Amino acid sequence: MTGQQTSLPDDGRDRQAKRLFQVISVALAGMIVAAAVADGRVQVFLLAGCLLVAFSAWLAYQRHPSLAAGVFLWSLTLMLSVLAWKSEGVRDMSLLAYPGVLIFAAILGNKILFISLLIFMVGYPTLLGILTLTGVHTPYIYETAPRHIVFTDIVLLLTGFSAYLLLRDQRHLLDSLRDENERVRESQGTISRLANMDQLTGLANRRQAENAFHRLYRRCVEENCQLALLFLDLDNFKPVNDSLGHAAGDLLLQQLAERMQVLVGEDDVLCRFGGDEFLLLTTCRETDQERVRALAGALISAASTPFYIMQNQIDISGSVGIALAPQHGSDYGQLCRYADMAMYQAKADGRNVYRIYHEDMSRAGVDKFNLMKSLRCALNQQQFHLYYQPRISLDSGCINGAEALIRWPQAGGGYIPPDEFIPLAESSGLIAEIGDWVVREACQACARWRAQGYRNLQVAVNLSYVQFRDGRLANTVRQALNEAGLPGDALELELTESMLIGESDSIQQQLEEIRSLGVVFAIDDFGTGYSNLAYLRRFRASSLKIDRSFVSPLGQSRRDRPLVQAIIQMAGSLGLRAVAEGVEDQETLAQLKELGCAEAQGFFWSGALPEADFIHWLQDYANHHGGCLPHSSEL
Repeated sequence: MTGQQTSLPDDGRDRQAKRLFQVISVALAGMIVAAAVADGRVQVFLLAGCLLVAFSAWLAYQRHPSLAAGVFLWSLTLMLSVLAWKSEGVRDMSLLAYPGVLIFAAILGNKILFISLLIFMVGYPTLLGILTLTGVHTPYIYETAPRHIVFTDIVLLLTGFSAYLLLRDQRHLLDSLRDENERVRESQGTISRLANMDQLTGLANRRQAENAFHRLYRRCVEENCQLALLFLDLDNFKPVNDSLGHAAGDLLLQQLAERMQVLVGEDDVLCRFGGDEFLLLTTCRETDQERVRALAGALISAASTPFYIMQNQIDISGSVGIALAPQHGSDYGQLCRYADMAMYQAKADGRNVYRIYHEDMSRAGVDKFNLMKSLRCALNQQQFHLYYQPRISLDSGCINGAEALIRWPQAGGGYIPPDEFIPLAESSGLIAEIGDWVVREACQACARWRAQGYRNLQVAVNLSYVQFRDGRLANTVRQALNEAGLPGDALELELTESMLIGESDSIQQQLEEIRSLGVVFAIDDFGTGYSNLAYLRRFRASSLKIDRSFVSPLGQSRRDRPLVQAIIQMAGSLGLRAVAEGVEDQETLAQLKELGCAEAQGFFWSGALPEADFIHWLQDYANHHGGCLPHSSEL
């Protein structure tokens, strides 16, 4: 049954109006034939019905299907009812056309029209029968004539025609529904594929990878073999996006996906895990892990082969972590974490290599997590201390300053080495807060030294690249100097070469702002990084610190002497003071003096000391070296 006609869209209303016009035309033709053979008693009613039906045909032609259907069906019903009244009553063959009208109503009308017609068609013959039985109505009995055959044929033909139209429309509707269901199934299949596929590379996505893991793992259990998870993460991918744009990065990932698809087997599952991370699932026998190792090497080779994108050659690399099920567990999420741990171990071991997970990695992760919690607690409870190592002028033997070095003492005695907690603080962002504290504390300490008469001492503080991220470093330095009442040239900030190589406009702006305060800069650990002269010239540092790895061996071997000599000469040509770190014996000191090194620090004079011990050391040094230490009494 159709709904309200006014709610149909235009194309639906047009189709219904066309169907209605066809039905009315056929019915009108039958009524005209019936009127032509009817006798005078009913002929006029048939002709009146023809006029009303013709009017409904006009309404249908004018695209008013609802009104046309109502006029047509009620015209037929009333005409048939009048014919029954004028003729043989409830036994009149005109009432046999009622079912055909109801079929037309089912095809063309709405629920209200159909129900109203049905009620009338049930009620009218009942009333007519009662009136006949009570003698109120007297039927007119015709003798059988040829016209009755015509009437019967017309009623049957119209009823059959209406039934045919209803059946054909229903079949058409079922075919349409079948086609629509097929389209829905195809759409669902497409949606399912899209939901399980990475749109950029066409590989499986994380969701599909998890489903594939469970499927492959069940098979591995049945076949008594292992399932390997190979986790690939690209090295140095971010600079590609930063320098060439994300479009270039997307092209690189697409090319890499094509390379890796060639390497994997038919039963393997390769997915893009997210960003520049990929996951490969492959089965192997427990005694055939060499295949997994070879596959990891092939993935690394695919990542490290140069890419040619937008007329640029791009060289990157990849690190792979491997976890095995059930050897390392059976939970998908846990194995992904294990593979991720192994991948980070590969990065820590130099990158462009693979590593297989082992339990020590988990313990290291737990230790790292615990250390992180302790690190936050130490910062909040001010558990860190600053120690100071003096820096000596090799020409005069005087103390020019000291380097502030952070220490983290433990309750049971001993210390956590800085090379353990500083990288963790940098990766977590805590180094910014720690670094701010170090700058303030070092400035306060230097101010106390100067207040005690050591007026020319300078304090040096190491900076981390993380401290430049929020743009507050210059304000932190300014505030620390102001609070301590310390001139800017009493503070020296040490930066590494790698920080200079990655120098951005923001870092350059902050350095210039800090330099305007009178603060001087030193380049720390020189020789272990890029050693780029162009950066040194642009940076305008005041001193160059030679890394201890080159200085310490001078006392035992002359192998590093030419390199140290070259660094000292280069520093001199650039107007920088060469400062040697790690001086531990007289022979090393003698060679540094011979090579013309300006300053040095190391255990030969003193290790890093707490502030109180450092003050005592200053006094002892001045007493034993003829008052060389700059003191207020000499000024």
